Amino acid sequence: MEFCVTKSNGSLVVPCEPTPSETLDLSRIDRLPVLRCNARTLHVFEPIGPHGAAWSTIREALSKALVPYYPLAGRLSSDGSTIECTSDGVWFVESSANCTLHSVDYFKDVTTIPFDNLLPPHPSDDQGIDPLVLMQITEFEGNGFVMGLTFCHTICDGLGAAQFLNAIGEFARGVNPLTVTPVWHRNFLPPPQPPTPATLPPPHFTLPNYQLVQANVDIPFDDHIARIKHEFQKQSSKHCSTFEIISAVLWRNRTRSMNLGSEIRTMKLVFFANCRQLVAPPLPEGFYGNCFFPVTITTSSDTITRSSTVEVIRMIQEAKARLPEEFSGWVTEDGVRKTEDPFAPPLGYDTLFISEWGRLGFNQVDYGTGPPVHVVPMQGSPVIPVAIVGSLPRPSKGVRLMTWCVQKHHLQPLVDSITSIFPH
Repeated sequence: MEFCVTKSNGSLVVPCEPTPSETLDLSRIDRLPVLRCNARTLHVFEPIGPHGAAWSTIREALSKALVPYYPLAGRLSSDGSTIECTSDGVWFVESSANCTLHSVDYFKDVTTIPFDNLLPPHPSDDQGIDPLVLMQITEFEGNGFVMGLTFCHTICDGLGAAQFLNAIGEFARGVNPLTVTPVWHRNFLPPPQPPTPATLPPPHFTLPNYQLVQANVDIPFDDHIARIKHEFQKQSSKHCSTFEIISAVLWRNRTRSMNLGSEIRTMKLVFFANCRQLVAPPLPEGFYGNCFFPVTITTSSDTITRSSTVEVIRMIQEAKARLPEEFSGWVTEDGVRKTEDPFAPPLGYDTLFISEWGRLGFNQVDYGTGPPVHVVPMQGSPVIPVAIVGSLPRPSKGVRLMTWCVQKHHLQPLVDSITSIFPH
């Protein structure tokens, strides 16, 4: 259904107490050019009080959270290497919708979501404001609100962003001190070596002329997942995760849906693994920066299409087993890269990126009346094939596979093949 959202002009929320004025170095991973982007998400919640309560509760809790998380109230330096801790604040927009969340079924059908209405607009250029975090709280009539969030990826990965939101939730519920104390600790890796003439140039990416379309498949936790786990254990004497199963099924069936015939292409599957435990010593619990490394599986299209789901899972696990060695090699490289940059894989139709969102911590955030009904990521690029393995909206139990990874003529074959494996 169509509805109207009325937004305030927006304002800055600053730390409620004085915070250090300093310049903090970002880590080697934070500084990667690929992270100079914004992640945008919607978080759908039950009501926390009468009209206006969500605005006031979250604004006050945000101001408190920005004291221990004061770098998030700062600004990114022009070269992307430091955070200037200026206490300038986070951009905050209050808005109202002229309908109930119940009338739009809490946006459980993500294809109907008007993202532009629910995400915070960026301050105009003439205001000279470039915040690291932008937040919009949209209150719906009678029942609930939606938090639209824009987060600068340079300063936090998904785990770090969820940690910050959980801190806001704890302050909103009167929890003090915080369960997890934030830790900056961005010097955990040696700085990169200066480039040399032998360093490979950055890859050139020509914008393709195709358009990716969205597909969503809901997969309940039932006998179908359990059956694949049992079959994998029977053949390999190892356990596999639900994420590995979904990744294997999607990659295999997406390749098949491309209907390549006798044409053989080099296909890649890429996902980003948390490396907090691979750093020596392991990073402290409260670390909220970027610490991940791409796991890349490369094989031919005919190999994928001829392989069983179990065999593709095995490929994924073998690549994960190489992660410690590959991460260590990247950390200690001598500045002369002889292979492709692991953080810059080919960005074409033959490379599929997949992320796991169910374990980041977004689904545990509580501003006073329980966790979100669901969390909805927004498509990052119209031409880079991406899939996200999230959670089904409450109270259902299972996985929601959200993809922007195929062209329109490949969509139905992909959906049909996946639902044949995970029928409702």
